[in-house]
Amino acid sequence: MRSKLNLKMDLIQNTIQLVKQKLEGTESGHDWFHIERVWKLSTYIQEREGGDQQVIELAALLHDIADPKFHNGDETLAAKIVNEFLTEQKLDNETIGKVIFIIENMSFKNRNDAPQNLPLELKIVQDADRLDAIGAIGIARTFNFGGYKNNLMYHPDISPKINQTKEEYKKSNGTTINHFYEKLLLLKDMMNTNTAKDLATERHQLMLNFLDEFYKEWNVSL
Repeated sequence: MRSKLNLKMDLIQNTIQLVKQKLEGTESGHDWFHIERVWKLSTYIQEREGGDQQVIELAALLHDIADPKFHNGDETLAAKIVNEFLTEQKLDNETIGKVIFIIENMSFKNRNDAPQNLPLELKIVQDADRLDAIGAIGIARTFNFGGYKNNLMYHPDISPKINQTKEEYKKSNGTTINHFYEKLLLLKDMMNTNTAKDLATERHQLMLNFLDEFYKEWNVSL
């Protein structure tokens, strides 16, 4: 008979297999490697901040299993997939509910709709996901997604739209540079845990340095 530890390891490996299968061929800013980084960051933060490790790992691995922006805006599909999969894995309903709650409430666009007093597990996965949206990786992902949507890289006459509503954010086709001001540069001060706040500081500064150099080169300020 397999030990509880072995069963947990089997669950994680089965989850990884599902995620790799579902995300095969997806836009590279939201592919398996993004999931892997968020998973590793979540584990790193959990080791320092606490929280239910299994819930955190599962939520990190499954958080983009059906990102609405790649599924015609369907915000219910992820919960359906996760519930069906984890039920098949014979996970208890309480844990399944916790994982789905994190997935449904952690995104940037849903920040104003999320309940108060969020659980530590959500805060940790949310921090990990936000950390992967800033710094060098964040810059690369932002330009990759801007190219994927065929958005302008930059236009000096188009200003950022700060404090967008959820619907405005979902429909936004602004420039890639504006996205830094509309989201990425806001994330450092939105981190929940002390561990993530420390990690975010260097990544945030790297983005500021990049923007300074970008404008210098754009304006040919030699």
